[in-house]
Amino acid sequence: MPLVTADMENAFAAFGLRGTPGTEEFWAAVGTPVSAPAEDGGWATLFLWRGPEASVGFESWSEPVPLRRWGDTDCWYATVRMPARLRVTYQFLVDGTAYADPFNPVGAGGDRSIAATPDAPAQPHWPAMGADAVLPVPLTRVRWNSGRLGGRRTVRVHPAGGGGPVVLLLDGDDWLYLHPAMTAFDSAVASGGMPPVTLVFLPSKDRAAEFGCRRELWEGIRDELLPLVADTGVPADLDRLVVAGQSLGGLSAMYAALEFPGLVSRVACQSASFWWTPDAMDLADPLGGPAGGTIAARLRERPDLSGLRIAFDVGEHETRMLPHCEPVETLTEQAGATVRVSRSASDHDRAGWRHALLRDVAWALG
Repeated sequence: MPLVTADMENAFAAFGLRGTPGTEEFWAAVGTPVSAPAEDGGWATLFLWRGPEASVGFESWSEPVPLRRWGDTDCWYATVRMPARLRVTYQFLVDGTAYADPFNPVGAGGDRSIAATPDAPAQPHWPAMGADAVLPVPLTRVRWNSGRLGGRRTVRVHPAGGGGPVVLLLDGDDWLYLHPAMTAFDSAVASGGMPPVTLVFLPSKDRAAEFGCRRELWEGIRDELLPLVADTGVPADLDRLVVAGQSLGGLSAMYAALEFPGLVSRVACQSASFWWTPDAMDLADPLGGPAGGTIAARLRERPDLSGLRIAFDVGEHETRMLPHCEPVETLTEQAGATVRVSRSASDHDRAGWRHALLRDVAWALG
């Protein structure tokens, strides 16, 4: 667990910062967060905030860490212990309002930033975009008024490199407005890291309901959404569909591969919620049920998955997710699927899934 260091004498100098904390000279030179090796391994990472009392909150890895004030200045700080190889999304919390880090050029939407320890692997193709950046949005959009799911949603479509196999991005709004997937895929295609693809950004209205092994979602995608995509005029090879999902989206992608093999035969699956059972959400500890949940039980029926190509990725620091993901990975391969298994330098955090998304979509396309 992260700790706030008690003795902070000369702490800023240890991180390479100069000047008197709280002065204009000090703030002009600040670029945080910044890490230094911890004595007993891992990293000590300094977070700085200028303004009123605050804490630093993390997306999944840790409880919020309170900041300490430097004397009577407007400088608030915390030194947080981080393990080796970690990339996290964080924000500053002030009276219930969240803010991005104004001293960090790597943002994730308007109120989040991304920190990485120095040994975390690079994420090529993902540009450093500040919290005030306006992310590009695909020009082509589909109005999907679903009879299967009810309600209307806007689905964006982007032909990276001119278009090709369809890559269906579940939780599509996150990949549009928090993380610049459109830019990253364009870069990956331009560099030769993957063939041209057509991105379909599918937003969710109720993640728990839609992604919880629900047939109606995939019937709607098959019978309603994909025909609309075909009618846009954007080049889109619907016969080579890759589904990419994270967390509950990863669960749904795997469910579709099991129950709709004629539709879904290529999957990029990150940190999937394989703890899920129909009643898991009602439990005090949703992750406390049987290992692998409903998906593992279905796989033990020995379905023929010889036509499936699937990449699994889980964060190295997701200690409670690993016991659910590992049996699903093993059982999927035993059922005949072509399987790739990897671990990312993250917890349950979209910032850590970004590189795996590009890498595993490219692999799923073969």
